[in-house]
Amino acid sequence: MTRELLQDKPPREPAPGKKWIRVTKVVNGIDSEVWEEVDDVQGPEWGPRDKLRLVSRAIPRVDGPEKVTGRAQFSHDVRLPGMLYAKVLRCPRPCAKVRLDLDAARRLKGVVGVVELGVDEVKWLGRPIAAVAAETPELAEDGLRAIVASYEDQPFAVTPARAQVDGAPLVNSKGNLRGLSRNTDTSEVDAALAKAEVKVKGTWRVPVQHHASLETHGIVVDYRGGDEATVYASTQGTFTIPGDAAGRLGLKPNQVTAVVEHMGGGFGSKFGIGIEGQAACLLAKETKRPVHLLFDRASEFHAAGNRSGGEHELEAGVSRAGELTAFKARVTRDGGISDGAGQPQPYIYAPKVAFAEQRCVHTNLDGHRAMRAPGHPQASFAMEGLMDEAAYAIGMDLVEFRKRNLPEGKRELYARQLDKCAELIGWAAHAHRSKWDASNAELKTGIGFGLARWGGGGGKDCRVEVRIASDGSVEVLSGTQDLGTGTRTYCASIVAEELGLELGQVRARIGRSTFGNANPSGGSTTAASLAPAVKHAAWNAKRALFDKLAELLGGEARNFACGGNLIYDATDKTRHIGWKDACAALGPNGLAAQGEWQSHLAANDIGGAQAAKVQVDTTTGEVKVLEMVAVQNCGLVLNELTARSQLNGGMVQALSYGLFEERVVDPDLGLFLNANFEDYKLAGCKDIPKMLAVFEDDPRGVIGMAEAAVIPGHSAIANAVRNACGVRVYEMPLTCDKILNGLIALKKA
Repeated sequence: MTRELLQDKPPREPAPGKKWIRVTKVVNGIDSEVWEEVDDVQGPEWGPRDKLRLVSRAIPRVDGPEKVTGRAQFSHDVRLPGMLYAKVLRCPRPCAKVRLDLDAARRLKGVVGVVELGVDEVKWLGRPIAAVAAETPELAEDGLRAIVASYEDQPFAVTPARAQVDGAPLVNSKGNLRGLSRNTDTSEVDAALAKAEVKVKGTWRVPVQHHASLETHGIVVDYRGGDEATVYASTQGTFTIPGDAAGRLGLKPNQVTAVVEHMGGGFGSKFGIGIEGQAACLLAKETKRPVHLLFDRASEFHAAGNRSGGEHELEAGVSRAGELTAFKARVTRDGGISDGAGQPQPYIYAPKVAFAEQRCVHTNLDGHRAMRAPGHPQASFAMEGLMDEAAYAIGMDLVEFRKRNLPEGKRELYARQLDKCAELIGWAAHAHRSKWDASNAELKTGIGFGLARWGGGGGKDCRVEVRIASDGSVEVLSGTQDLGTGTRTYCASIVAEELGLELGQVRARIGRSTFGNANPSGGSTTAASLAPAVKHAAWNAKRALFDKLAELLGGEARNFACGGNLIYDATDKTRHIGWKDACAALGPNGLAAQGEWQSHLAANDIGGAQAAKVQVDTTTGEVKVLEMVAVQNCGLVLNELTARSQLNGGMVQALSYGLFEERVVDPDLGLFLNANFEDYKLAGCKDIPKMLAVFEDDPRGVIGMAEAAVIPGHSAIANAVRNACGVRVYEMPLTCDKILNGLIALKKA
């Protein structure tokens, strides 16, 4: 969250009948906080938490049976009459001038369409340069092999180190190493560092991580000529598709329907149609037939984005009393052809004086894309490591040192969460709270901590419709997509709660651009944007139903209530009618009501703390994570089951990031060495520890929390390794060789 861009106060006094709120705006998965003026009106309320039947309870996902039986249709599963299968040709060079001869491919039996993707000079490894559509996937592969490609190799740099040497090939016209900070005056912080009682410093390095979505990037374009098309997309933004696809098909956006029934993960990487979608549209336009183009796994690794790597050089001054008196940072992002993602240092903690410089280094590799909490996990790894080193340097309890350096306004929240984490992980009984285990034990146990922050607020893009039919059936419709986080379930539960029905009586229909507008799912803004609009639509539908029944039941609609499949007069319960009888009174057309975002039903700004307990084998360097604990606040929990799943999933993703994941590229040959799930290591079932996810009582409205879940887990694990055996691993992943080398260095010291 780029908080430095948000003014502390609104820009002016609100207009009559208006009020200012802080909201999170997300563009291509990158979020920032802004002030927005909204109507100051009263509307539906969530009500007391203990009175809710469905919302905030542990509700199994309504689409669970579809997924476990294989009936759920993902974009990869779409099969249409006359459909062609498409594949892309990737440039095998990091930097080259390219010439293509497509004639042989076009003549190949079974190949129906071939297109160039408009590139004469490639600047990054694996950039798609052509695409082939054929009757079968195998024939499309044959078509790729028939393309005659000539490459005039150009000098390249695929690692930050190579990109920064004198005379390095120029990746970016503005230079391979570019400064992103404006303030360069370090005099104040240098003076504070000179006076510090204790100084600590280090350089932390984070690798490039890939999103590793189970469903790869791509779309199915159903265009057969004419003036309309349907696009089945694996996307985080239903409404990012029609405009992008229309431009390539020569149509207007309202002539393109996007369908996102289910999608297999994105983590921030799937906005718009991308190069792969552009290729599918061009092939469909050329062939006048449906085209199925979804990346294979190698293409996914080369050309679908990543979490940027980077280097964090940190230095801090510390008083013996446990106060961060000075802080200095130089952060260099590794963003490939783009700038990379970063968060301001110091991350979360509040030194008396601080200075941070941010830079980016460009290489001839695919650019970064937003990935679950862009920039936060990188900043956390370095900052949490520095906090531990500072605490060890003065011999202070690791939790106590953190609590003494929390920012104003968040001190109470984080201190409470740290204390709860410490209690649940067994910190009080741990023997090494201010020093590491220096014994000669073969197996050593350590505990580490980390904090997270996120905005997660909503916005007013969502439009929702609730339909009540004369037979008593109820539907809730929104164009929003579900990334697998349980959107359908909370849409149905909110409506069922409001209308006094059971969950199974409400059908949620989502993922189609012909339904009401919705924001893209980025920055954990979906729940806080959509849920209030669903609540508003259900509330409006209930009021409209009560108005219709007022004459039938007698009494005043404002006194009506519903529950247990009944509608009754709360002032005289002898006046009641069954749900189906009430709906029959609506006539054949039933009724429909619309809803939009209600700012008072959402909120913004959360924190979280996590702890990890690990065991280090000092003979092999192996790290085994024994236990992870997360304490999180997020306003109203819409579904305890899926929220807990999100928090557990964040810890798993952080563990995988910390222990296993790393893109490996040969600096001399310019080859991606682990562009597959065999060599790109991910955490497996046996690596997952005991996990405990705890949600604090938070009286505010809905706040997204998925980003916060992934931020501090790997930092806590790295700190736990240090606490266990004394080795500070400054570079992820935390592999056995680094720990063994660290143990050897400790013995020599």
